[in-house]
Amino acid sequence: MGLSRGERRRGERLPFVGRRSKAGVVILGIGALMVAVHSVAFVLLMRQEGVEHSWAGAVYWTITTMSTLGYGDITFTTDVGRLFSLWVLLSGVVYMLVLLPFFVIQYVVTPWLDRRRTARTPRKAPPALRDHVLLVGDDAVTQAFAARAERSRVPAVLVLEDVVRAGELHDQGRQVVVGPLDSAATYRNAGAARARLVVSTLSDTANTNVAFTARQAAARVPVAVTAAKPVSVDVLDLAGADHVLELGQVLGREMASRVLGSTGRFHAIGSFGSTLIAEAAARGTSLVGLTLGEALERLRSRVRILAIMRKGRLRAMTPDLRITDGTVLVLAGQEEDLRQYDEQFQSREVSEEPVVILGGGRVGRAASRALSDEGVPNTIVEMLPGRVENSYSVVEGTASYAVVTGDAADQRVLRRAGLEHASAVLVTPRDDDLGVYLTLFCRRLRPELQVVSRATYERNVATLYRAGADSVLSYATIGATHLWNHAGLSHRVLVAEGNELFLAPRPASLVRRSLRDDEVRRRTGCHIVAVLDEDGTLGYDTESIPSAPGQLLLLGDRHAEHRFRETYLGRRLLRR
Repeated sequence: MGLSRGERRRGERLPFVGRRSKAGVVILGIGALMVAVHSVAFVLLMRQEGVEHSWAGAVYWTITTMSTLGYGDITFTTDVGRLFSLWVLLSGVVYMLVLLPFFVIQYVVTPWLDRRRTARTPRKAPPALRDHVLLVGDDAVTQAFAARAERSRVPAVLVLEDVVRAGELHDQGRQVVVGPLDSAATYRNAGAARARLVVSTLSDTANTNVAFTARQAAARVPVAVTAAKPVSVDVLDLAGADHVLELGQVLGREMASRVLGSTGRFHAIGSFGSTLIAEAAARGTSLVGLTLGEALERLRSRVRILAIMRKGRLRAMTPDLRITDGTVLVLAGQEEDLRQYDEQFQSREVSEEPVVILGGGRVGRAASRALSDEGVPNTIVEMLPGRVENSYSVVEGTASYAVVTGDAADQRVLRRAGLEHASAVLVTPRDDDLGVYLTLFCRRLRPELQVVSRATYERNVATLYRAGADSVLSYATIGATHLWNHAGLSHRVLVAEGNELFLAPRPASLVRRSLRDDEVRRRTGCHIVAVLDEDGTLGYDTESIPSAPGQLLLLGDRHAEHRFRETYLGRRLLRR
């Protein structure tokens, strides 16, 4: 059976408690050893002075001297004895300076602070709180979701059973409710019946219990959970979950969609209504060498170029910007428009070069299936024999994958996997340290290779980019974005880690301003990339912001979005 998040955190604190107890035993043991050694020395020195003392008297003198009490009823008469007395006194002072603070802090102050924190941690959500999201669990996904909700001023409540962790988050300003996750009263206290959505990101077994229990407390509120195993999906559906997110599968497909390939064809990465958002590499197309202005003149379809990226970073959309082999175009349009783009620019003479996938876990296997479905040959490099079945084919006419068993950090293994002839490599291990290592390794072996890396934690995204990744997708961001969209808060498409497409109302102060207004970008960091009509239709030929009702499509990171809304929209919530 899987442990709940609170149980796991309590288990994580046990080693700390054990170390604290062990340190206390060590300190007491050192004190006992000091008393024993000093007592023996006391008896021997007193005998040299012609005085006999019992062992009880020796221990009595040692303890009173070390504790600086020094009653003076037993004293030495020789210089050697007096020097020994000074040594015992000084060593006792040093020992007491270690002993007393340790035990006072660890066994008096710390428990008192924990009790105070426990008493301050809320057991109920405010009665007036409505349309909030309940986040059950404390992992990278829920933390990313909570941080986004805080920036967007969308109420989110974390439901935890670990009182200490809940107190820490409460002190950080997060809304928290503490209680057993298998009790319906906990969800009633958290206002589940008034919530917009209940999200649980625990283990599959714990999520099953949460779905059952939350459904008991709030029969009509949607429940979304994550699933690590495909076989758990049906069980979670039966438990009452309305939406089951196989995050490993989603992340694998997202990583596969970032493989630009070697023929220049588009890869859809999201949508806003009927408008598809896609990426296309300039490499292998007639666009290479042109300026952006020249490319726009040659463009025959109604596709709109929203942005240009290199190495995961946006470039200023100036007419004289030169398109190179490393340029990635972010496109928007109807499916028919994007197909016309392919007909104009895709290289038909060459076939897709293979892709190497480092890691045969759930993410790596999902990426392999997505690539095979697209007809892209791929090879999985996996350390554990038998973890990935060899030679898999989806349907007739699609590519199958191969498996190479060995260490992905071994150059000979990568050579057997075909890295020298690959168009891209996907770095999928869960361990971020290993991901940084493999990203650096692949970049050194083939500087021109496209590298798409996975990050488990958002804090390692910048490190992976510095290591040489062209694109980084984090487990936390993908999960939080998917759940955010499912909650119906504000739809967004992740272009690259740190850059998202999102919608915002048209501010009156920007009417008739150019879409490529440099002032907006300088003040907020957001790029206005397109205009959508009131019905969600993309304005293909619009180069200025009209006064008619509608929305702006913007591209930027979370900080830029916050500054845009604060500057132009008066901190409106991220809602449709």
